[in-house]
Amino acid sequence: MLLSFDTNLLRYAELAVKVGVNIQKNQFLYMSCSTDNIKFAQIITKIAYENGAKQVFVDISDDELVRTRYDFATKDSFDFFPPWKVQEREWLAEHGAAFISIMSQNPDLLAGVDREKIMAFQKASGQALANYRGLMQSDKFSWSVIAAPSKNWAAKVFPNLPEVEQMDALWEAIFSATRTNLENPVDAWRTHDQLLHDKADYLNNKQYKALHYSATGTDLTITLPAKHVWTGGSSVNTQGQSFMANMPTEEVFTAPLKTGVNGYVSSTKPLSYGGNIIDEFTLTFKEGRIIEVQAEQGQEILESLIATDEGAHYLGEVALVPHQSPISQSGLLFYNTLFDENASNHLAIGSAYAFCIEGGKDMSPDELLANGLNQSLTHVDFMIGSANMNIDGIRDDGQIEPIFRNGNWVF
Repeated sequence: MLLSFDTNLLRYAELAVKVGVNIQKNQFLYMSCSTDNIKFAQIITKIAYENGAKQVFVDISDDELVRTRYDFATKDSFDFFPPWKVQEREWLAEHGAAFISIMSQNPDLLAGVDREKIMAFQKASGQALANYRGLMQSDKFSWSVIAAPSKNWAAKVFPNLPEVEQMDALWEAIFSATRTNLENPVDAWRTHDQLLHDKADYLNNKQYKALHYSATGTDLTITLPAKHVWTGGSSVNTQGQSFMANMPTEEVFTAPLKTGVNGYVSSTKPLSYGGNIIDEFTLTFKEGRIIEVQAEQGQEILESLIATDEGAHYLGEVALVPHQSPISQSGLLFYNTLFDENASNHLAIGSAYAFCIEGGKDMSPDELLANGLNQSLTHVDFMIGSANMNIDGIRDDGQIEPIFRNGNWVF
């Protein structure tokens, strides 16, 4: 049955509230969105209240205003991040609020902008929100990242369509990727969630000492920390409530040993970062640290990302995604990490999630570091998977077992 746009939009909003953050009675909800998606935010707000939300707070941004600031504001102004925005998020997080982020930014929003301004903002925001991000990465509260189209983003994804068709095309792609257009989206997500947990359970039982990646442009060995934890699909916050941090999600992931990455790896999809595109890049590692960077596009932006702090020279996430995943099979390049990372095996520059090691949710940053998990002000995923990628698991006794062949699971 072909559903109307309004029906799909309503169902998508219900998924965000009921599955994404799993809103609870008398719970606060903080939501960030752009001016492109006020209507969608209004629908989510209504559903949140219908499901018991105590109060919904909406933080609205505008791409044109953001670009105007970067074009005309002085460099020294980018060292400042509003403390009241920090206080708002931290207070809400500490009082059990749920957080929804609606992504829609133009991938080329900051193309041509002085990279020192971009770098200054990334550092200032990273430092200011470090405590909030630590709470998030320890599952102290429920959070979910979803997406909705903007005119410029839709034009980037569908440049060959007439302008009047681009937004509708991106909406349909999002509905498909998030299972919104299936007969029963909530049940479909429950089934998918169980499949991801089953993959994670298999890998957790194996407790591989290391992974070896091989593909065109890639020969990389990643040592995993002792008592690492693979996870995928839904998470559980400290109040015992489940939530889906990313919608869509096709990944099973863990954290690498900070000093245990050696070799080189090449990107297979463009990375949209800081309003710029970074593409066709290769990173070389020695004892965990990035020692060489080469990029056909966005070299300076990539170098700025890695220079964010010392931790940005290391990896914080190892994620497995089959090449036959629905987003990959769609053949679309979204220029948006939320989608593109779920079409491809990927790694993340920067901080690790505390829950990726046994007992990590209750560890301090220093304890996490002592157990091999990287700490950083940033966390940026980049895509490395392809149809010709093979991944092997290496046991403590040196035995090698296949995990991926030709880009897909072998179990």
